[in-house]
Amino acid sequence: MNFLMNVHDALVQWLSHGLLGASGWQALAYTLVVTHITIAAVTIFLHRAQAHRALDLGPIPSHFFRFWLWLTTGMVTKEWVAIHRKHHAKCETVDDPHSPQTRGINKVLLEGSELYRAEAKNQETLDKYSHGVPNDWIERNLYTRYSWQGVGLMLIINVALFGAIGLTIWAVQMAWIPIWAAGVINGIGHFWGYRNFEAQDASTNVSPWGILIGGEELHNNHHTYPTSAKFSVKPFEFDIGWGYIRAFEMLGWAKVRKTAPKLREGEIKPADKATLEAIIANRYEVMANYGRG
Repeated sequence: MNFLMNVHDALVQWLSHGLLGASGWQALAYTLVVTHITIAAVTIFLHRAQAHRALDLGPIPSHFFRFWLWLTTGMVTKEWVAIHRKHHAKCETVDDPHSPQTRGINKVLLEGSELYRAEAKNQETLDKYSHGVPNDWIERNLYTRYSWQGVGLMLIINVALFGAIGLTIWAVQMAWIPIWAAGVINGIGHFWGYRNFEAQDASTNVSPWGILIGGEELHNNHHTYPTSAKFSVKPFEFDIGWGYIRAFEMLGWAKVRKTAPKLREGEIKPADKATLEAIIANRYEVMANYGRG
């Protein structure tokens, strides 16, 4: 009887506090850190390195980001890259997988992840726009084949560490990318905000300080210079993702391939010869890359 009571008490204690016995503030800090790492993995690895080839990542950050995305999102690199490249190639047209200009802002804001999953089933999109993504043994036999087992493992880890509150932490992790990336950036980033450049699409900069979403807030800058590893262009703009990339460079873990030319204060759109040449080169590379396959 005493044994059963001890087991009961231990179980209640674990469900209440987990293995760590963390306070509410510690659980919150953990949630903010792990969700920010996920944002960094998306913007640096999936977006800038894989989709646009703006930088080359070394094996250490590349393998870490691939594992982390499998653990915290269940997203497949090939699918994400293909869908994003198609978004640039068909931007604001009926073939754009998630344009609020053609699908409506509410649709993209509230159902962005559903639009992503629907396009991921389009084999033509995957075949045409996914060239150059990782295709090694671990990608084929773990990250792609068992894409959702990673988030299941993350659920077990969170519950083990924090007890019942770990369920809430896991739910926040699972909602983080669908809300901020699929919803806010794909939605508001093509609907509301300020523009440094008169791009041919409806892209906007949601905020001049790219912190919460890793720099992705500077969406108009990115659509103007899609192959730039740095999203900020004006002195008052800040791209935290670029800060991480520079840190990786200093460690020898990354090599930047391209950045946007510096924008003179007061410019609304490119005007000088160097900037025009950079835009033409970027556009040519985008068309060549996205049209391949």
